[in-house]
Amino acid sequence: MRAALYYNNRDIRIVEMPLPRIGVGELLMRVEACGICGSDVMEWYRVPKAPRVLGHEAVGVVEEVGEGVEGFEVGDRIFVSHHVPCNTCRRCLRGEHTACETLHRTNIDPGGFAEYARVPRINVDRGVFKLPDGVSFLDGVLIEPLGCVVRGQRRLGLGPGDSVLIIGSGVAGILHIQLARVKGAGPIIAADINEYRMRAAERFGADVVLDARSPLPQQVREANDGRLADRVIVCTAALEAIKAAASCAEDGGRILYFAPTPPGVELPLDFNDFWMRQLTLTSSYAAAPADLQVALDLIRYGRIAAEEMVTHRLPLKRIAEGFRLVERAGESLKVVIEPHQQAS
Repeated sequence: MRAALYYNNRDIRIVEMPLPRIGVGELLMRVEACGICGSDVMEWYRVPKAPRVLGHEAVGVVEEVGEGVEGFEVGDRIFVSHHVPCNTCRRCLRGEHTACETLHRTNIDPGGFAEYARVPRINVDRGVFKLPDGVSFLDGVLIEPLGCVVRGQRRLGLGPGDSVLIIGSGVAGILHIQLARVKGAGPIIAADINEYRMRAAERFGADVVLDARSPLPQQVREANDGRLADRVIVCTAALEAIKAAASCAEDGGRILYFAPTPPGVELPLDFNDFWMRQLTLTSSYAAAPADLQVALDLIRYGRIAAEEMVTHRLPLKRIAEGFRLVERAGESLKVVIEPHQQAS
């Protein structure tokens, strides 16, 4: 089979690999589509583990069913979660499934940027979801990123009537906008420096879109009846945006840092201001199976426009082009690789 072997963002090689052999309790999936995540192009994170086949937003069709597997048949359309928790450790039992050590060790083999992938037994047990009728493969690649957003907003405590500022209108920001709309938050204020993404934020449900190249606090007040935002979500690694978040939050407000920075970046904090204003800072990583089920249901029942976010569909042979699109963060949102698509 063919697979894309990642060395760095400018060196991704299409190679021949053996078809994965499955064992007891496992599935073989024919990968129909896999999204390129923003984390896939973070070289500081990916290069030390290279070379490897990336791809964790994978959907496809069951090609082969291992001995002992129940509930799945050849031909089933599925989404597979690459990371799954143990469900029994202290962190899982406290609801912190994405801090579980097992979740950080699990993965599909070799990855979603391949024609086929082996789904290990633990993933089959708690990380495979059938795609209902009406949910396309392109919808399916958004299940994982939406699941992360579901978890993040739950940690943030976003609810009806909360004003929210979302800084960064890439894929994550657009999903946060849509989910905030579902939850009855408002006004929903988006900010970015990219004209294309500012227009996308408006198209996908933001009430107000701000130009983040100008100071944000005053713009937020003008958009929110003189008040700052009850909730702030930061979906960018830009240090200026990260630092600006606190100045955009109401006293007693909450801030969710949703995107990582490269290692070693330190955030200066005026602790007395933070203490006096009673701000709450939180972060969120990945998604647990329950978050993914919520994400699938939101897409299934039409509450989230998923497939509409896909701007590029590329064959495996053109994956390097897809990585450039995501890395540049220009006129693109979700870039999807379709391993069995014929190269054009």
